[in-house]
Amino acid sequence: MEEIPKTVREIMSSPVITVTSDTTVRDALLTMHEKNIGAVVVVSGDEPVGIITERDILRGMVLYENLPDQPVSRIMSRKLVTCPPDTPILRAFIMMHENRIRRLPVVDEGKLVGIVTERDLLYWILKLVGYESGEQKT
Repeated sequence: MEEIPKTVREIMSSPVITVTSDTTVRDALLTMHEKNIGAVVVVSGDEPVGIITERDILRGMVLYENLPDQPVSRIMSRKLVTCPPDTPILRAFIMMHENRIRRLPVVDEGKLVGIVTERDLLYWILKLVGYESGEQKT
C-alpha cells in the first residue's frame, strides 16, 4: 500500500512554469494555453515576485487598453503567499483557504522549487480516504 504524502514536497508540481515581469500578457497567456495551466509564477532569477492568473487577465481586460501588449507586471498579484517544501500538507491547505488562493508556490531558501494547486490537494484528500482507481477502500 502506498504511503500517504505528508509534506508539500511530496505533492507539489515541479518544475514550475514561469515568466519574467517584462513578459507580455499575450505571451504569458499563450504559455498558459500551451501548458494547459491557469497561472504562471513571475520570477526574477529563481525568486518568485508575483503570480498571474486567468482571473487577473480577465480583470485587466476591463481596466487597461491593449492589455495583451502590456507586461505582466502591470496586472500580476504581488502579494505572494509561499511555503517551504517541508510544510505539512494540511498546513498548506489552511494557508490556501485563509488567503483565498488556489495556488501556493513552494520556495526553498528564496528559490522557487515547486507549486501546490487545488488539484494537488484534491489528490491528497482522495488518498486520505483511500480512493484509488475508481474504487473506495472500506
